[in-house]
Amino acid sequence: MNQPLADRLPDFPWDSLDAAKARAAAHPDGIVDLSVGTPVDPTPLIAQHALAEAADAPGYPATWGTPELRAAIIGYLSRRWGAEGLSDAGVLPVIGTKELVALLPTLLGVHAGNAVVVPEIAYPTYGVGALIAGAAALRCDDPSWVFEMQPKLVWINSPANPHGEILDVARLREWVDACREVGAVLASDECYGEFGWDAEPVSVLNPFVNGGSLDGLLAVHSLSKRSNVAGYRAGFVAGDPAIVRPLLEVRKHAGLMLPGPVQAAMVALLGDQAHVEEQRARYAARRALLRPALEAAGFRVEHSEGSLYLWCTRDEDCRASVDHLAGLGILVAPGDFYGAGGGRFVRVALTATDERIAAAASRLLA
Repeated sequence: MNQPLADRLPDFPWDSLDAAKARAAAHPDGIVDLSVGTPVDPTPLIAQHALAEAADAPGYPATWGTPELRAAIIGYLSRRWGAEGLSDAGVLPVIGTKELVALLPTLLGVHAGNAVVVPEIAYPTYGVGALIAGAAALRCDDPSWVFEMQPKLVWINSPANPHGEILDVARLREWVDACREVGAVLASDECYGEFGWDAEPVSVLNPFVNGGSLDGLLAVHSLSKRSNVAGYRAGFVAGDPAIVRPLLEVRKHAGLMLPGPVQAAMVALLGDQAHVEEQRARYAARRALLRPALEAAGFRVEHSEGSLYLWCTRDEDCRASVDHLAGLGILVAPGDFYGAGGGRFVRVALTATDERIAAAASRLLA
């Protein structure tokens, strides 16, 4: 009898936080939930208006996206990330990037006996995607190991979730060169690209990284954090048309279509940078309040030069840190969610209201 797919997958990690969440919720001033990176600030009005104006949508949407959306994606990547050489054939909207991360190995034909490389400390869905395809997930932060591992797909993430590291141009080039030499697809998760604090993120679509060629490359982008539309499930992938075209064909067969009104909202959001800068300012202020409070409470913050998280340690088991903070009414994510290398860290999200962030800082400083 075949093994059910669910049996191959790990337990959903956040289920293990139930006891800590209950303890934090018992705080007299209420819980400050910094365990999940869910946006809480208002969705920009330009998105809401575009969504409403496109609400009369009786027909099926195009899997490839409307011509207006494809043009908006190319325009955004060119303006903001210096991408060159992109064409219609190399862009594809997706129903939120988590589904793409989970399905990409399968969509690429990765199977049992193949390997998918993921970062040492990483968003769990990279590994889940490999397991769904029946492949092995191998953790690696060193491009030189790719030659030994011979993967079909390599994931990199900059700025990284959970720890916020930003890879520089030289390191990105090493990944590009190594993957091209072994014939692996390099997928760069750039969903936190708008949130670089201590360094400037760079896309693999930039010719300074890829040498003027998109061969073998995919860049994955999301509007969830950038534009506060996690509820819309709006993302896209762009890069080498020779990779994107087969993805499109499989997604057509599977009915993986982004709703038409969401496509219209994406066009509006990708054409506007002002709302992004407004949101950046909110997160910068929260970070400036929360980081020194954590440090004053005995935590050391490592990496965290980008993304929407602070990667912290008290040099103890991460679950002890989770329990300690839960006693203050603050819920955070344990680092072991992201791999054994995170076992002495916790991830603290900036995605809470100004009032809740201020409450957390006050409790840490008390």
